[in-house]
Amino acid sequence: MQKGTDNRIELKNPRLFIVNSLLNFKTPAGTSRGIYRTRKVWYIWLTSSDHPGRWGIGECAPLPDLSCDAISDYEERLYNICKNIEETGEFNAEDLRQYPSILLGLETAFRHFTAESFALWHTPFSQGEKGIQINGLIWMGDYTSMFSQIEAKIKTGFRCVKLKIGAIRFEEELELLQHIRTHFSSQEIELRVDANGAFSPADALGKLSRLAKLDIHSIEQPIRAGQWMEMNKLVEKSPLPIALDEELIGIVDKTEKTKLLTTIRPQYIILKPSLHGGFSGCQEWIEIARELQINWWITSALESNIGLNAIAQWTATLSNPLPQGLGTGQLFIDNIDLPLEIEGDRLWFKEQLPEKSIENKNPSFNNELYRFIADWLSDSPSISVKTSGSTGASKTITVQKEQMRNSARMTCDFLNLKKGDTALLCMPLDFIAGKMMVVRALETGMRLIARTPSSHPLKEMDETIDFAAMTPMQVYNSLHNETEANRLKSIKVLIIGGGVIPQELEIKLRNFPNQIYSTYGMTETLSHIALRQLNGEGASAYYSPFTGIKLSLSDENTLCIDAPLLSDEPIYTNDMAELLPDGRFRIIGRKDNIINSGGIKIQAEVVEETLRKIINASFAITSVPHPQYGEAVVLLIEGVDSPDTPIIAASLPKYQQPKYIWNIDKIPLTETGKTAREACKKIACERIMSDEL
Repeated sequence: MQKGTDNRIELKNPRLFIVNSLLNFKTPAGTSRGIYRTRKVWYIWLTSSDHPGRWGIGECAPLPDLSCDAISDYEERLYNICKNIEETGEFNAEDLRQYPSILLGLETAFRHFTAESFALWHTPFSQGEKGIQINGLIWMGDYTSMFSQIEAKIKTGFRCVKLKIGAIRFEEELELLQHIRTHFSSQEIELRVDANGAFSPADALGKLSRLAKLDIHSIEQPIRAGQWMEMNKLVEKSPLPIALDEELIGIVDKTEKTKLLTTIRPQYIILKPSLHGGFSGCQEWIEIARELQINWWITSALESNIGLNAIAQWTATLSNPLPQGLGTGQLFIDNIDLPLEIEGDRLWFKEQLPEKSIENKNPSFNNELYRFIADWLSDSPSISVKTSGSTGASKTITVQKEQMRNSARMTCDFLNLKKGDTALLCMPLDFIAGKMMVVRALETGMRLIARTPSSHPLKEMDETIDFAAMTPMQVYNSLHNETEANRLKSIKVLIIGGGVIPQELEIKLRNFPNQIYSTYGMTETLSHIALRQLNGEGASAYYSPFTGIKLSLSDENTLCIDAPLLSDEPIYTNDMAELLPDGRFRIIGRKDNIINSGGIKIQAEVVEETLRKIINASFAITSVPHPQYGEAVVLLIEGVDSPDTPIIAASLPKYQQPKYIWNIDKIPLTETGKTAREACKKIACERIMSDEL
């Protein structure tokens, strides 16, 4: 075998973790199979208990309606293959011929693990000394869009341009190609076209003859795959060299590969590792092609940077002089930063990430997830986490990984979550809630489905979810869309945290068929330490703490938490609580949200809970200094011109009634969606001072 591939790889005590991610195209990508707007990929993370701190990552990315392994139960097959590797300690490429995208992901993960670097093989490309010449790809579209793409590629410096044709009238496509030839000769610009099987056997030869007059380098797959004899006749008569692409898909046996190439005798074959057998399968195609004096080049297939880098690193070991079809790594909004750069018409690998990537203030969610997992798998025993900022400015604290592992085990044991379950990550990774979802999946062996956090996390969801964590706002929004509401009901176990659950929302969830819980916890407790069931027979107003958590109340009735597996010291909260003899508890409000008005202590959250029944807008209770009462209750309401003051007053005891009711443009929230109490108080104080002046 070629030095860059192995048929059988062994590793002691391997562990494989699967992450399902959704990539969003910056611009819809037109192909003969339709328009791609999103791209689903699976990342395989490889670790070994014998090599702590080392890891490898590979990408499995089948193309719908094209890949031979783009099957409905793809994730289940992937999981079972990874499970078998964990049990046996090896994987054999021969056993995975039917699953080329899975094979490529595993080959990449094992290679990355071995190399301990994204420079997967030692070549001038991996050392940053030499770039790989690539073609500029022109996506299918109308005449105007394709014309502008062509001009942009040529201006960038591409000397080889590939057009996908077959989407618009053939005469218009000829006109586009003629435009290039009018300004650039075949010595200046090499033209390739990809028909994706758009021509019929009857009209293909005539169209190829007309294309040949424009000095076209070659045409990919002029007629649809599977017509070997028709393709052979076309190759024999065509004045234009023919390259096979889709024709190779699903041909996995070496004898069958030889038969196909011997029968058709194309001038070129185009190899996509994720479609044509991974590195080992493509190497086999190359060896057969060389024997038959058929040339070839390598192409990526809309992979993210993980897959693109692996294909580029392998391509560099082959020393093929033709321009390769390696893409640019710039297709997706939420790609993962890797040291890949385009300069002119060459793809380069830089040892260091570009400064613009390091300084990126708004990295994509997939990039954040990648960085967190890489950080988690490193040798460092600790990791940084941001606090929510609900009671003050958000700050970064350092927590111990072992304590996070303990927290993950507590939750998973309480909810009976197990290896092979699917867990949905749809919360920001800056904060403990998002990080702990990843840790729970890593520690338990659950399959992680990652979706960019949004107010509608179930909108693009078609997978079965066993476990999910969402905010009240995400749940509320999902309930107001029938499709999303049905998906919400199908989640086996749902935990809701990050903010107060309104009574209205709790009532709507009461009869749901799944298990739904409210969480209690904070950054310092490494997410939650107790759950309260919201529906079913176990529904309760009280939280049940996890095993090993000891609770008590201070002299001021604030909750004290003794959790030796999560914190080295007891945690003294500002949460006013009622604690039952059996250890269950309920939260009344925060000590720092108590308003002392005329000697009467008013809990802001209690007032808010009452008002939620009559105010259909965002609002917050806060206070301002008052010369007579010490503090006066203030109600801030978002965007309501004239609140019904009499109804508000009638709903509350006299001492809880707001002294001031003010409209503001927006109730300030923390990054995690909670009411920003200090910001509300500042707004109220500035307002009272302005009124007094």
